[in-house]
Amino acid sequence: MKYIRTNSLKRLFSLKRRALEESITIEEDNSGISNSKCVQETEHSPRPAWRCFSYQEIFEATNAFSPENLVGKGGYAEVYKGVLGDGEKIAVKRLTKTCNDERKEKEFLTEIGTIGHVSHPNVLSLLGCCIDNGLYLIFHFSSRGSVASLLHDEKFPVVDWKTRYKIAIGTARGLHYLHKGCQRRIIHRDIKSSNILLTADFEPLISDFGLAKWLPSQWTHHSIAPIEGTFGHLAPEYYMHGVVDEKTDVFAFGVFLLEIISGRRPVDGSHQSICSWAKPILKQGEIEKVVDPRLGGAYDASQLIGLAFAASLCIRASSTWRPTMSEVLEVMLEGEMDKERWKMPKEEEQEEEFWGFEDLECECDSSFSISPQDSISTRSSLTLLH
Repeated sequence: MKYIRTNSLKRLFSLKRRALEESITIEEDNSGISNSKCVQETEHSPRPAWRCFSYQEIFEATNAFSPENLVGKGGYAEVYKGVLGDGEKIAVKRLTKTCNDERKEKEFLTEIGTIGHVSHPNVLSLLGCCIDNGLYLIFHFSSRGSVASLLHDEKFPVVDWKTRYKIAIGTARGLHYLHKGCQRRIIHRDIKSSNILLTADFEPLISDFGLAKWLPSQWTHHSIAPIEGTFGHLAPEYYMHGVVDEKTDVFAFGVFLLEIISGRRPVDGSHQSICSWAKPILKQGEIEKVVDPRLGGAYDASQLIGLAFAASLCIRASSTWRPTMSEVLEVMLEGEMDKERWKMPKEEEQEEEFWGFEDLECECDSSFSISPQDSISTRSSLTLLH
């Protein structure tokens, strides 16, 4: 039997008690978004609640963690689907028994403490946890898997534009909630298509909060070491200096938008990032060349303009000139866009061109052992199995 250190247990139950006692006060956004559907999170969300499951419950639900129920795995965790006694379908995230890394246990506890405080239609909700015979997180089962699998698995049909647009808007709403709607600001730090799960009706759910950070209201940013995240998604200021704030997530969301629009992977087989591929095309205004050719031209032109323009703003090298998620939603949902508002001074544009994304990707310490499919440092995200 595996035991958790006493301090970890104390922290775990402390976090649970706080999560149950605190109500989520939704801060009204002052960014001036006029579209009422833009910021649904100004309404009060229900108080999040979760419980401790017994090991026997999840053991039976997953059929003794049968290999047939394994739906995802990573460097230190596995995810199994299961069915509770009342028929509810669940996903059980288990810290692998071979993992003795204290940092990985900390990530598990961080995920409990963070996701236990949130409640939003576009953020994966935590059902509970189990601390018997290991560490386990229990979630609602997302029957459609991840956006990454939906876009890139050849077993699935081509995703239509309407579904892609729904996923893009829903993910933006969820990320806006984490930045603005929570009682405490949350920086996710690992926004990517494999961490966006889908409900049966293709509603996106932001998941995997193992790298998430609270950002106190009086702080402008975090300075973090070591740098962790996923190759192809890291904002330059985080990559180069370890600086983390909301704009870190905004950059990653821009990469996600390009993936949604183009159907391309964030990093292709030749190690070219989607940013370095798309940026010159978007700058020339030839946005139709960025669209997934598998769509056969079947897309809404006005929606494409909004998503492409938002993506071009999000992936700017200078965080100062990236929009907030409030502004991203505004750009994505409004038919008309004030491009002059976002026009950069000439010196800033020259600086943007100077910092090529390929340069940023290649100037990495070799000790990180980066490959296009791997995450930086010791973190490895879950891979969905089919």
